[in-house]
Amino acid sequence: MSVETVRAFFAKNAPDITVIESGKSSATVALAAEAFGVTPAEIAKTLSLRVGDRVLLVVTRGTARLDNKKARAVFGGKPRMLSAEEALEATGHPVGGICPFGLKTPLPVYCDISLKAFSEVVPAAGSINSAVRISPARMAELTSAEWIDVSEIREQSEVA
Repeated sequence: MSVETVRAFFAKNAPDITVIESGKSSATVALAAEAFGVTPAEIAKTLSLRVGDRVLLVVTRGTARLDNKKARAVFGGKPRMLSAEEALEATGHPVGGICPFGLKTPLPVYCDISLKAFSEVVPAAGSINSAVRISPARMAELTSAEWIDVSEIREQSEVA
C-alpha cells in the first residue's frame, strides 16, 4: 500500500512526523483543505510531469498553477502532466495521494517558491485520505528538492 511506503519513509527519515488520515477524501485541493482544516493554498500539491524523457515531481501550493513558460525555462523543455497510470507507475502513489515521500523509484523533486509563504503545508501521504503537516523547508530537505519558481498564483475563487 502506498501510504505504507510513506509511513516507512518517515519512520526512517523523520520519525517525529506522523501520517494523518481523514475519514473524508482529500483527493482534490478543495477536499484536502476541508478534510485537514487548512486553506486551499496551504495544501502542497504534487504535480507529476514528463519533460522529454525525464519524469519529475513539482510540489507547489494548492492555489497555484504551473506556468508553462517558466517551467519550460527551468526544465529546458515543455512539461506534460503524466496520466493517472503513468503517475502511479512512476511514484507508486495514486492520483490524489501523490507526494514526494516514499516513492517507488527515486525521482527529481522540485519545490516551488510559492510554498515559502507558509510555515507549514499539508501534502498528501500516498493515499486519497492521508497527509502530513510539514514545513516547506523540511519537506525540501527530506526529499533533496531544489527550489524553483514555476507557478502562477490563482485567486482562491478560481481553484476548483
